[in-house]
Amino acid sequence: MKAALFSLFLVAALLPSLQSCAGKKAVTDSPNPILKTALIKVGSAEVLAEIARTEVERERGLMFRTSLEDGKGMLFVFDKDEMLSFWMKNTLIPLSLAYIASDGTIRQIVELEPQSLQPIRADRSVRYALEMPKRWFERAGVRVGDRVDLGGL
Repeated sequence: MKAALFSLFLVAALLPSLQSCAGKKAVTDSPNPILKTALIKVGSAEVLAEIARTEVERERGLMFRTSLEDGKGMLFVFDKDEMLSFWMKNTLIPLSLAYIASDGTIRQIVELEPQSLQPIRADRSVRYALEMPKRWFERAGVRVGDRVDLGGL
């Protein structure tokens, strides 16, 4: 009887952890559906950005997608300024990423390689990150110090 009660207790104690692990696995096994989009101004260019607001949307990002059109991207929105770090696990397309301060100023632009597990950390705390096709910022003439008009996001 004691063994049965102990087993029941153990299962009850571990169930939340097992569910959490199962939930995390589902997050990284499939791409995000197309997220809600917004037209934002990046420097003098316009971008149609999918908006990743939730933890699950941000964790999946552009994983498993096979293409990203020029002029389209994904904006990662965080609740507060943070020392953000991105990697390219399960991301198949080459990307450029801008780290953006809460006032919309681009603080840093970095290049990301497909499938790289190397985290690329922001130089300072920022509120947003914008992923675009590789070298898009360069082609659009967008530089560090330029502003992003998020249109009240």
